Amino acid sequence: MHSTLIVARMAPGSAEAVAELFGAFDRTDLPDQMGTRRRRLFQFRGLYFHLQDFDGDNGETLIEEAKTDPRFVRISQGLKPHIEAYDPATWRSPKDAMASRFYDWTAS
Repeated sequence: MHSTLIVARMAPGSAEAVAELFGAFDRTDLPDQMGTRRRRLFQFRGLYFHLQDFDGDNGETLIEEAKTDPRFVRISQGLKPHIEAYDPATWRSPKDAMASRFYDWTAS
C-alpha cells in the first residue's frame, strides 16, 4: 500500500462542506479507478491534511492521470472556496502539495 499526504490551507468553518464534497466524490467509481483504498481528512489551525492510501506504489501517478476526468475537475472546482494551496507561488498540481515521508514504521 502507498500513501500520499496533501497539505493545504482551509478556510474557517469549511470542514463540513469539504467532507460533503468528498463524500459525493467517493460514491463515484473514480476513487476505485485511482486505486484509492482509504481517504482521511484532518484540520489543524487553518491547515488541511488529506491522507490517501492506495493499492500499490503508483498513487501519485494515478492522481496525475485522473486530473482531466470531469469528476476530478468538478471536485477541484468545488473545493476552491474552501481549500487553497499552502504555497500558492509554487503550486501547479496536487503533487506540489504532497508532503515527503521521511520515516516509516509498522508494528510486526
